[in-house]
Amino acid sequence: MTATSNSVPNQSDAVREQVRQRYAEAATAVARGTTNAELNDALQLTVVDDCSGSSCCAGPAEAVEDSFGAVLYGAEDQDGLPVEAVAASLGCGNPTAVADLRPGERVLDLGSGGGIDVLLSARRVGESGFAFGVDMTDEMLELARANAARAGATNVEFLKGTIEDVPLPDGSVDVVISNCVINLSVDKPRVLAEMFRVLTPGGRIGISDVVAEDHLTPADRAERGSYVGCIAGALSRSEYVDGLTAAGFVDVGVEFTHEAVPGMHGAIVRATKPVATDPA
Repeated sequence: MTATSNSVPNQSDAVREQVRQRYAEAATAVARGTTNAELNDALQLTVVDDCSGSSCCAGPAEAVEDSFGAVLYGAEDQDGLPVEAVAASLGCGNPTAVADLRPGERVLDLGSGGGIDVLLSARRVGESGFAFGVDMTDEMLELARANAARAGATNVEFLKGTIEDVPLPDGSVDVVISNCVINLSVDKPRVLAEMFRVLTPGGRIGISDVVAEDHLTPADRAERGSYVGCIAGALSRSEYVDGLTAAGFVDVGVEFTHEAVPGMHGAIVRATKPVATDPA
C-alpha cells in the first residue's frame, strides 16, 4: 500500500484497503460455504455499522434481496455455473446481459471478484473469444481461478491488478464490463481513462453500477451508506456522462434500473470508443 511522505497512509489508501479487506473476507466466507444471501446480508450490515447515524443505512439493508447479488441473474445464467461463483456475486446488476457480447470477442471484467461475469462472458463469446478478469484481492483471484477450473473454462484468465492500472496493453479488448465496482474506486477518472485505453477503436463498455440522482451531493451519498457497501463512492448520472465524455467516449448513456437506496439506483452504463479515422 502506498504511503504519504510521512509514512502515514492517506485517505485513498485507507479506503482501498478497507475495500480489499472486506472482499477478501467475502471470498473466504464463500470458501467456507456461506450462501449468496448471507454474504450480501453481511455486506449490508457492514454498511449500517459504517454509518454515523442509527438509521442512515436502513434502506440498503432492507433492499438487499432485490438490489444486490445473485438474484439479479436469471436461472439460465446461473445454470451450469459453479455454486461458489454464484455465491460470491456481490454486484448490482448483470453486465453480461446488457453488453451484447458476440462470438469471438475479447472481454475484460473490471473487479472480477469470484468470476461469475467472466465465466458468463466466456460462455457468450465462445471458444474463439476470450474473457479477462482483473481484481486486486488475492483471495478473490484464488476463488475465481478455482471456479474457472470447476466450470472447465479454458478461454479465461484472471489477472492481479487494480482497475486504475489495468495490466493489459492498449487496444487489447473489444468490450469492458464491470459489476458494481467502479463506485468503489478512489480515482474514477483514471478508471474511465483505463477503459478507453484498453479498448480497440469501436469497442464498447457495458457496466452495472450504483449511480446517484443529480440532486444528491457527495455528502448526501455518504449519509446513505459506506464505500464498501457501494454507496458513498457512487457518481451521479451527470458525473458519469461528463467523465466518460472527457475520457473520449461517445454515445454515452446511463439508465436507472432499480432503486438501491433513496435517490440512488442500480444502473446500466453504456458508451463506445470512437473508430479512429485517417488524417486528411
